[in-house]
Parts: sequence; C-alpha cells; structure tokens
Amino acid sequence: MRLIDSHCHFDAPDFDPDREQLVAAMLRLGVTDLVFPAVARSNWDAIRRFATTSSRFHASYGLHPVYLDQHADTHLQELEHWLRVYQPVAVGECGLDYFLPGLDVERQLVLFVAQLRLARDFDLPLIIHARRSVDHVLKYLRQTGGLRGVIHSFAGSQQQADQLVGMGFMLGIGGTITYERARRLRRIVAGLPDECLLLETDAPDQPDSGWRGKRNDPTRLPVIAAELARLRDTSSLQVAEITTANARRLFGLT
Repeated sequence: MRLIDSHCHFDAPDFDPDREQLVAAMLRLGVTDLVFPAVARSNWDAIRRFATTSSRFHASYGLHPVYLDQHADTHLQELEHWLRVYQPVAVGECGLDYFLPGLDVERQLVLFVAQLRLARDFDLPLIIHARRSVDHVLKYLRQTGGLRGVIHSFAGSQQQADQLVGMGFMLGIGGTITYERARRLRRIVAGLPDECLLLETDAPDQPDSGWRGKRNDPTRLPVIAAELARLRDTSSLQVAEITTANARRLFGLT
C-alpha cells in the first residue's frame, strides 16, 4: 500500500529531534512521499534543502495568508524566480484566512491573486488555505482561470465542495474526519467523487482523534486513510490507490 501525504510541514522545528526516525517509520507504514508547502520566504531555503535529500520529498513555495507580517512585495518577485529556477511541484501554501482576527483582507487578496497568476503562468497546481473564505477563493479562482490544485484541509459546505470539484480542484482530507463532531464534513467526504480526494496530515498540526493533543506526524496518515475508507464503505487499500493516483497526477510525481 502506497500513501502520499499531500500537506506536511516537515521542515518545522518540531521534527528536528527525530526527523530521520519518522521517515523510517512512515516508510514502514507505506507513506512513501511528502509534499512540503512553504508558508513564508523565510522557510523556502529549508524546504528546498530537505527536498534535495530524498526523491520522496517534494517542495512547494508560497506565501501563507496568516503570516502577512513576514511578506514583502519583493517576495512575490522572488517567488517567480524560485518557481522558474527550482521547479517545485506546486505554488503554496497560499490563500485567504477570514478566521483569525486582525489579518488585512486587502493585503491577503493582493498576495493571493498574484500567486494564482504565477501558478497559471507556470502551469503549476496550487495548495490553497481557505479558512472561512471558500466563497472568495472560488471567486478569484474563476476570475483568474486556467488553474488546478487542492483546497487544503477542506471544511466547507456541500455546495462549495461541488463547485470546487466542478472546477477540477481536489480536496485535502485530514485528521478532522476522525472526530465524531465533524458530522457535516464526514457526510460530505463520504459522497465525494474519487478523483477529487487527497490525503494529508498537516503535521505537526491537526492530529487525528486518536492522537489528540500530541504532535502530529506523517505516520498518522494510515489512520486518516482507514477512517476515510470506513466513511466511504470501502477498503484502506482502495483509498490508498485512489488518493495516491490523484496526488501523482496533480503534482506530477512518479
């Protein structure tokens, strides 16, 4: 069984003490590949360095909406250079966050739209953060056009899911589906088309219900796959085959 973690912040300092041991453990469990989404210019170098250490690690560069105070206008110009020179598998993590107070919406929109255009121009998929902002994300995806990608940690409505899938976007499914209280999301993912499903941990954040309060890591991906299989009345092997094929297609992985 091969599983791909489509969203893992494995460059985070949380993993410095045992990163090598976790890689060995995840491989034993069938988690073969990790996609590393950047959050700011300050961690592009670390992500690039990690991505060069293994063919199983895949870099993505972008400017996350939550870290607005770290983004300068020049970083957009640098991002264009990095996309051209280092050829990542995606643009991101980018997006809109209307949940956290105090984030400048207009500034978020400037950065988001600029990254949408870069993804279109470089023909790269997007890794999109859309917290309480899916409708606006949809609006700007339509306005820009010619885009593909994944909505990371999808938590929207059935209507929003249908619109995104209709535009050819995939939805990142993580540990949230293991919580009984996530009734709407569990109901939605049970009926989604196979071709839009991706697995993710968002490690070190968003641990599953069996790992609540602990540092999340890629070895928890099989737990998410098993719960998705249960919700969809299928096997973990089938979920692995579907989501791995989707990740390979979206990110151009071998």
